[in-house]
Amino acid sequence: MSKTEKLLESAKQHLYGNYRPAPIVLSHGKGCEVFDVDGRRWLDLTGGVAVSAVGHAHPKLVKAISEQAARAMHVSNYFYNEPNVLLAERLCKIAGMDRAFFCNSGAEANEALLKLARHHFYAKGDTKRSRVIAFLNAFHGRTMGSLSMTGTAKYREGFGDLGNVTHVPYGDLDAVKAAMGPDVAAIIVESIQGEGGVLPAPAGFMEALSDLAHANGSLFFVDEIQTGMGRLGTWFGFQRGTSKPDAISIAKGLGGGFPIGAIVTTEALAGALPPGTHGSTFGGNPLASAAALAVIDILEEEKLVSGARDKGAHLARLLSEAVAAIPEICETARGEGLLQGLVMKPGFVARDVLPKLAEAGLLVTAAGERVLRFTPALTVSLAELDEGVATMRTVLRDLARAAA
Repeated sequence: MSKTEKLLESAKQHLYGNYRPAPIVLSHGKGCEVFDVDGRRWLDLTGGVAVSAVGHAHPKLVKAISEQAARAMHVSNYFYNEPNVLLAERLCKIAGMDRAFFCNSGAEANEALLKLARHHFYAKGDTKRSRVIAFLNAFHGRTMGSLSMTGTAKYREGFGDLGNVTHVPYGDLDAVKAAMGPDVAAIIVESIQGEGGVLPAPAGFMEALSDLAHANGSLFFVDEIQTGMGRLGTWFGFQRGTSKPDAISIAKGLGGGFPIGAIVTTEALAGALPPGTHGSTFGGNPLASAAALAVIDILEEEKLVSGARDKGAHLARLLSEAVAAIPEICETARGEGLLQGLVMKPGFVARDVLPKLAEAGLLVTAAGERVLRFTPALTVSLAELDEGVATMRTVLRDLARAAA
């Protein structure tokens, strides 16, 4: 048996079966390449699903984590630590906001937003404001609060939800207006629905939501977990327009692969979660904070935020050309920056195509039922994007011939 076969056998016996991973056992990576335990190479255009913002094994990120691990990894939130204070300052600056709270994941960040919204109004004596408006097809996480805001019923099947969340169609402002009321604490939205199928918000939608929420006395939250940290060509998705969120949630690319999540808020919400109301044992630890600081440094020094805009335009052209070249399978391409999707025609299932792409040496992910999603590291080169789309086109042409 190969090393891969031995590890896969062990995985089947000992790992919990809630995932459906490809039969690949990865060992290491460099930039946008990954290698398995037997030495096979893949071009990785998943970026850990928008997590590995600066690629695999970036030397500056490796150095920052190693040096911080030698000093202190964890001290608890009974004390301040220098990397965390500095990270809060940097995040507030790039977001144009005022306060940061740290946790360990995107789901935890969205849980914090839900608690913040309800406690903000509770502290003001408005105990009726606890309902949240979220969107169909949205994805905000799998913990019970974030799951309750997630707008795809299959994720909640068998678990239920916390209630008091109204889901309306994404992009339908009239539906949002109809759902508004004096009991609404907040609206939460993604500027691009990533997991739901790489669906950008219609022009003006984010600004209209912001205005509507504030006119109703409600809070406006933007989930920047997949769209943040430069992926769309701005630090955060909401910065592409003029909407004014009261708070945003961040994770994924923030740590470049090291687990960290955060919410960043305006000063008006600084007291919404006073001592004793919310916390996180590992949140804001020095090691995660040092990693995030290094990621921000790399994004700035290598001009990767503006680069995501230019590289994203190149990727969008490549995907549009693929649509024109293989109309039997490809329906359209959509997305912004380095969050792009190729939409296949009805009858084709993205998850069924992923193994064929992997066999050809390309790793991407599925989003929704029919979308092949590209979320590469922001360090990706134009040549790597060319290689990835060319590989995809070869696989899809073979699939088209087989279906003919």
